[in-house]
Amino acid sequence: MWVPMEVIGRTGNGNVSSSSSRPSSVKIGALFTYDSVIGRAAGPAIAAAVDDVNSDPSILPGTTLNFVIRDTNCSGFVGTMEALQLMENEVVAAIGPQSSGIAHVISHVVNELNVPLLSFGATDPTLTSLQYPYFLRTTQSDYYQMHAVADLVEYYGWREVIAIFVDDDYGRNGISVLGDALSKKRAKISYKAPFSPGASRSAINSLLVGANLMESRVFVVHVNPDTGLTIFSVAKSLGMTAGSYVWIATDWLPSVLDSTEPVDIDTMNLLQGVVALRHHTPDTDLKKNFISRWKNLKYKENSPSGFNSYALYAYDSVWLVAHALDALLNEGGKFTFSNDPKLHDTNGSMLNLSSLRVFDGGQQFLQTLLRMNFTGLSGEIRFDADKNLVNPAYDVLNIGGTGSRRIGYWSNYSGLSVVAPEILYTKPPNSSSNRHLYSVIWPGEITATPRGWVFPNNGMPLRIAVPNRVSYNEFVAKDKSPPGVKGYCIDVFEAAVNLLPYPVPHNYIMYGNGKRNPIYNDIVQQVALNNFDAAVGDITIVTNRTKLVDFTQPYMESGLVVVAPVQKLKSSPWAFLKPFTIPMWLVTGGFFLFVGAVVWILEHRFNNEFRGPPSQQLVTIFWFSFSTMFFSHRENTVSSLGRVVLIVWLFVVLIINSSYTASLTSILTVQQLTSQIEGIDSLISSTEPIGVQDGSFAWNYLVDELKIAESRLVKLKNMEEYSIALARGPKGGGVAAIVDELPYIELFMSKTNCEFRTVGQEFTKSGWGFAFQRDSPLAIDLSTAILQLSENGDLQKIHNKWLTYNECSMDLSPADGGGSRLSLKSFWGLFLICGIACFLALIFFFCRVCGQFRRFGSEDEESIEEIEHDTSTSGRRTLRSTSFKDLIDFIDRKEAEIKEILKRRNSDNKRPSQSSDG
Repeated sequence: MWVPMEVIGRTGNGNVSSSSSRPSSVKIGALFTYDSVIGRAAGPAIAAAVDDVNSDPSILPGTTLNFVIRDTNCSGFVGTMEALQLMENEVVAAIGPQSSGIAHVISHVVNELNVPLLSFGATDPTLTSLQYPYFLRTTQSDYYQMHAVADLVEYYGWREVIAIFVDDDYGRNGISVLGDALSKKRAKISYKAPFSPGASRSAINSLLVGANLMESRVFVVHVNPDTGLTIFSVAKSLGMTAGSYVWIATDWLPSVLDSTEPVDIDTMNLLQGVVALRHHTPDTDLKKNFISRWKNLKYKENSPSGFNSYALYAYDSVWLVAHALDALLNEGGKFTFSNDPKLHDTNGSMLNLSSLRVFDGGQQFLQTLLRMNFTGLSGEIRFDADKNLVNPAYDVLNIGGTGSRRIGYWSNYSGLSVVAPEILYTKPPNSSSNRHLYSVIWPGEITATPRGWVFPNNGMPLRIAVPNRVSYNEFVAKDKSPPGVKGYCIDVFEAAVNLLPYPVPHNYIMYGNGKRNPIYNDIVQQVALNNFDAAVGDITIVTNRTKLVDFTQPYMESGLVVVAPVQKLKSSPWAFLKPFTIPMWLVTGGFFLFVGAVVWILEHRFNNEFRGPPSQQLVTIFWFSFSTMFFSHRENTVSSLGRVVLIVWLFVVLIINSSYTASLTSILTVQQLTSQIEGIDSLISSTEPIGVQDGSFAWNYLVDELKIAESRLVKLKNMEEYSIALARGPKGGGVAAIVDELPYIELFMSKTNCEFRTVGQEFTKSGWGFAFQRDSPLAIDLSTAILQLSENGDLQKIHNKWLTYNECSMDLSPADGGGSRLSLKSFWGLFLICGIACFLALIFFFCRVCGQFRRFGSEDEESIEEIEHDTSTSGRRTLRSTSFKDLIDFIDRKEAEIKEILKRRNSDNKRPSQSSDG
């Protein structure tokens, strides 16, 4: 919105001047370098803005805005002098300067005189500090621009950049912010190349030669517009604008190109493939109308240069001052100027500092400026809490041919995008679907994204540390012939390097004295300290090492295992009892008897084979029970319930027989080995010594993670010491077991003809990889190469070349021999099913018998009464005991006999009734 404003200038000649009405004219100042890329665009824009304000009756009615301009001439000293002269005119605001360095100096002057300083070109982020309360930036801060550069670096996957910058407040502070922004993206400035303002071409040539020796090929150029093209001219002569190079320029470069009319072909040839950032300003009608007026502005008669974005910010700065003054005067604000007591005593100086007067309403005017909110040529003019313009945004340009094309945008609201920021402001921020840029044509006219780094051209190949081992030389060992080392790990590394699309010069450097294995943590530490560029060998990827260096994809799986001496289990005459545990034998035998008894109960009333004297029936139960083990029972089952129970039981017997046979066969035919150590848990609980390979990470793991006392650990150098220590055992001065990585142990067991064996499970999972310095791009490329080796089978071929050994596949049993015994745990489900079937059959059987007994008793009621009378006269036995005995007798009778009696009694009961009827 447009807010009216009023300016009160000085009237009268006293120490204090004031006005209670709108003045007829008011002065504002401007400070910039006339003859510069920014100044040639800002000067006409400021003059046009003053004319537009004075010709607009809605703003500052009755007041003419006068324009006082001073040339800073790109000098801090001259700029300070010009600023002091400008302040003598009692301006209410100063617009400029364009230079951050001069802005730092002049800010101290305006702080003292309370005059707001509105800069359209000073982008140094540190100017917004509390040290400069009267400094107000009307353009975008380099804080946001450097974050845009960092997002570009992250977007294309680069990790390191080289910063080329002018060594002044503008350059240093901007690059400092870039370093902080890159660190948040896990990237960094690997080399800083500063040069002094106004440096000669030869100085820039030396600077770029040194930068070209570095590894990174991503150059960020943050310089002044008036001298920046020299950088690219020298780079072109050094061949640094060809393929594989990346050049990113800040907003200074688009300002130069936009200001150049007509296009200079020679200049464009220097910039092919460069990616640059330009202040983003919305394409509004207001902006289009101003651009159409630009060529006809009368103030451009001596200015052949064209338009750039700083002209928009300079124009809006004048309108910002006009709006703020008009708003303050409409609110009844008063402006006065007074002498500063600190400036009276000049000690005889001719500087005449007493002519500088303090703007008493400066603080009030500053607050009015900060709350302004309107739409200008550059977009929305509104300040945030840090006195920065809201909604900072940049166009991302790719220079090519005779111009540039926009490949996207950046804003602090949504990051990189191909959608204009003003559209994204209406959507949720940081949408991943919007994070995209159009394709770029890079230097050398290539479309593929450059890798962003090469090996340095300083003649220094990679320094690769190789552990100088004294054992297990199949993995890595010193060699007399080039390249000086050999082994499985070396062949894998060389094969992976040969798959890279670029050469990797490297030298192997042995680490260790050759008398004992080096400590691998020390090798990794040396890589992290930049004493080596990488480490190649049997290096295990563990957590504490990944905090220091970057590892490639693992090329071999590894993990800690326990190896212990083993002995053959002696054959026993009671071996036939070993397949089952004691509880299993007891439960199995109990079920044989239980099922036999159940079948006898179910068959006793139906089957003559289950009847007879008590001794015969007892023998029948035992015989029938155990004969089912071999399916050789001669008794037939007649009842339906008996057959159901027998079918279930025979199924259980079948499973038990099969399991027993298989287990016994394994025990008697397969050679069994045993060890007193069953795994890492039994090793931890014991107090016996443990062997560890010298230099291995296993020592730290056992002490730090498993809390095993160091006094129990014994360092062993080679396979001979392994064998001797295990053979002697803890009682003979040796060790109970050795903890080491699986690849070593497999090779050790093969060399000792499987005399020793691993016990328990592998209790850690890890792998071997090649170590590189943090954020090294080689780690990523080699990881891809290792995966390719694995997919095409070359990794397995290298493994077979160096590590062919016999497998130790014999079974290993615990010392008590119970590891393969079948327990009740494996069969309780079968027994449960069988038991349920038996109980259900018995319940059904007794319910049926009780029903028959009830019918039998009701039909013989007279006999029961006689029995009761006899019992009352002969001993007074209770009816309950007699009935129970009768029930037992009833159950003991045959089913056919009971049915016949019931049938006959039913017939007898029907005859009397028929006779009575007759």
